[in-house]
Amino acid sequence: MARLRSILRLGPAVPIVLSLTASLGFLPTPASATPRAQYAAQAEDAHPLAYVVNTRTDRRTIAEVQRAVAAAGGTVVVTYDGIGVVVAHSANPDFGRRMRAVRGVQSAGATRTAPLSAAGTTDEGGVRRLSEAEAARIAKASGSGTEPLEAEQWALRAIGADKAAEINPGSRDVTVAVIDTGVDDTHPDLAANFSPSQSANCASGKADTAYGSWRPVDADYFHGTHVAGTIAAARNGVGVAGVAPGVKVSGITVSQPTPRQLIYAESVVCAFVFAADHGVQITNNSYYVDPWQYNCLDDPDQKAIVDAVDRAQLYAQRKGTLNVAGAGNANHDLASDGFTDGGSPNDSTPASRTVDPHRCWDLPAQLPGVVTVGATGARNAKAYYSNYGLGVIDVAAPGGDRYQASDTPSGEGGILSTLPNNQYGYEQGTSMATPHASGVAALLKSAHPEATPAQLQALLKAQADNPGCPAGPADPHGGNGGNGGNGGNGGGSGDAVCAGGKRVNGFYGFGIVNALRAVE
Repeated sequence: MARLRSILRLGPAVPIVLSLTASLGFLPTPASATPRAQYAAQAEDAHPLAYVVNTRTDRRTIAEVQRAVAAAGGTVVVTYDGIGVVVAHSANPDFGRRMRAVRGVQSAGATRTAPLSAAGTTDEGGVRRLSEAEAARIAKASGSGTEPLEAEQWALRAIGADKAAEINPGSRDVTVAVIDTGVDDTHPDLAANFSPSQSANCASGKADTAYGSWRPVDADYFHGTHVAGTIAAARNGVGVAGVAPGVKVSGITVSQPTPRQLIYAESVVCAFVFAADHGVQITNNSYYVDPWQYNCLDDPDQKAIVDAVDRAQLYAQRKGTLNVAGAGNANHDLASDGFTDGGSPNDSTPASRTVDPHRCWDLPAQLPGVVTVGATGARNAKAYYSNYGLGVIDVAAPGGDRYQASDTPSGEGGILSTLPNNQYGYEQGTSMATPHASGVAALLKSAHPEATPAQLQALLKAQADNPGCPAGPADPHGGNGGNGGNGGNGGGSGDAVCAGGKRVNGFYGFGIVNALRAVE
């Protein structure tokens, strides 16, 4: 995936900034109750944390739990009655334990390990911004009948999206919500396809629908805009093209407005519920839920995070929304007996720990019903950074790989897409693979408007092309490692082993998505 500094599912990425030329064309929430006086002195020295409290969904239980929140020294931020999730703030260090003892509470825990004032995402590298000189050269190579920068979009050709657009570019009745760092809807490649009525800012855990609230704080919050362009950049003679240029895209901001751009559970819960309640057919999730790269069920705080996010995404599924998520950029085998997580919690002091991916989950990618996407490079091989695992990866899609050069004018192995302020840039990661898969899912939904999320996922798997597990010696710089090889980890460590066969395997799941087959 790409984690913009700590969460987004980028891979090693590299920006390129390009200003379009003419030719290239927390919100504070009111407390529902005042904390008891016994916590007043403590609150002067302590800082509040955010919590999720998961309860039964009957009105009586929820009301009792809300009163218990106040009694334990907390304030309710928002209650999602339909899924039984209460988001609360408290400076009482014993708040989580007290809430877990309340009748009707099924799990409760802190969503972060640092105060609310300190909050952020990681990439597999940085973004490389496109210069105007580069853009002019690429436009010349693109030729007529294509978008000016389309010659650089090797990934479109790799999945047949260029040809698919000639048959069915996607329906305006389909919206893909980009749950991310915000989307710059003023970008000329996105403006025509952007849906403000299905957009919001969920960073506080409660949806802010004020006009423009979904936009990134500044140009450094580029991740969501890049993702949106890959999905639905318009074919309008400007810049790049999206996989599904005829569908709509919306933005739901979940990253904290701080340099690290962390994404916490309460924000993601808000996003899934908002998307479902506003008629979104597909959500794109190119991130993992901070501060834990993997949330372990034997830890009460982390279990509460899993419960809350899972309730929200299942609610979305029941309302007809397919959720698509990046597998992650750590080159971990998510079907293995265990591996080391050395980066959690990422909002305070990380400590190395061994995790069992069967009990410690990457959220939302490993939740039931979510489409888990692995990344490939320009040679259609597993990207060196991409997580993998037989029975975990559902499909793969182009995410870029600096060790797999493309046949484009620049030879770039990254994914070129839109950036804030009318710019373009290259990034790589499962963050980039996920929108390619979301775009194909949008084309499938356009062709099969009555398809349920489960049926849509089955269609996505059915149309994919599976190259099978690679054979031959490990290639540390090419992504063609075989069984026992590195599978393209770029460092020659030889530790990514592809399990499975031609129909389904750990590197590609059911295969690499195919946009052309989706519309034929």
